[in-house]
Amino acid sequence: MSTDNLIKMVNQIAQYFSSEPDQHAAVLGVRNHLQMFWTPGMRKELLAWQTEHHGADMHPLAQEAVSGAGWGT
Repeated sequence: MSTDNLIKMVNQIAQYFSSEPDQHAAVLGVRNHLQMFWTPGMRKELLAWQTEHHGADMHPLAQEAVSGAGWGT
């Protein structure tokens, strides 16, 4: 899958959770969705892209969810 599509999808997920008033719960919602429904390869590709591009073009909730997920280990 292209990185552009991954970014588009993670931004849509983050936008969905952005209505959650609790920021921590919103980040966990995005992270849990990615862990449950995305393949490890998709998550690793997104993390690699985020690391290289410093999260440019990613929703802030998505940035926080991906950077704190520990998928690189």
